[in-house]
Amino acid sequence: MLLYPAIDLKDGRCVRLVEGRMDDATIFNEDPSEQAVRFQTAGFPWIHVVDLDGAIEGEQRNAGAIAAILACAVVPVQVGGGVRTMSAVSYCLDAGVSRVVIGTAALKNPAFVREAAREWPERIAVALDARDEKIAVSGWVEQSEILAVDLAARFADIGVAALIVTDIRRDGLKTGVNVDLAGQIADAVPIPVIASGGARSVADIAALKARQGKRPIHGVILGRALYEGDINPAEALAIAVA
Repeated sequence: MLLYPAIDLKDGRCVRLVEGRMDDATIFNEDPSEQAVRFQTAGFPWIHVVDLDGAIEGEQRNAGAIAAILACAVVPVQVGGGVRTMSAVSYCLDAGVSRVVIGTAALKNPAFVREAAREWPERIAVALDARDEKIAVSGWVEQSEILAVDLAARFADIGVAALIVTDIRRDGLKTGVNVDLAGQIADAVPIPVIASGGARSVADIAALKARQGKRPIHGVILGRALYEGDINPAEALAIAVA
C-alpha cells in the first residue's frame, strides 16, 4: 500500500480544513515546498497536492506554490483542484506533475475525463468526493444525488490511473477512514483506489490492508493526523509495506 501525505493549498499556504469548509482552516506551514521536503525526507513515496482555492474557483490559483513544490520534489507528485480543461491538464504535466486529479469535471463533464485519459494514459486520477456516499463537487459546496460507486463505474474502462475516494464527513476530523466506502468502490471497479478522509492513526492503514479475500486498497491519503503527530511516518510506512 502507498501512503500519500497531503499538502492542501489555500492562499499559498499549507493548511488543513474540516469537512472541506474554507472558513475552518488550520495553517500548518507557511512554506508548502518546505513541507514537501519534510515528507519526502521521511520516506513517503508520493506527495498529494490540492489547490483548494482552485477547486472553488474552477482554475488553478496556487500555481506558484505548486511550482515550488515540484522544484524540490524527488518523489512523484499528484495535483488536483480546479483542473477542468485539457489545457489545464497539459500545463500540470508539462510542469512536472506525475498525475493529475480531476474531481468536479468528472461529474459535470465526463467526456473531458475520457479524452484526458486517452491522451495521457495512467496519468489521470478521478476524485470521488462523497458526502453520505453521494458526490459533492466545486470544492464540495455543490451536492449531487449521484452515488460515488455509480460515478466510479463510468470510468472503469478508460485507463484512469486511480480513484481517490474521500468521505467528506470525516475529512479533517480524525474519526477514522471509511473502509467500507473505499472497499465498496474497490470491489466494484478494476481501478486502484486511494482512500481519503479521517485517517487518525496507523490502525487505519492496517484496517485498509485487512480486507481479506477482497480487492486490495491501493493507498491512503494522510492529512491532519500526520501533521499533528498522531501518525508516525516510520511506523506508518512500515505497516504499509508489511
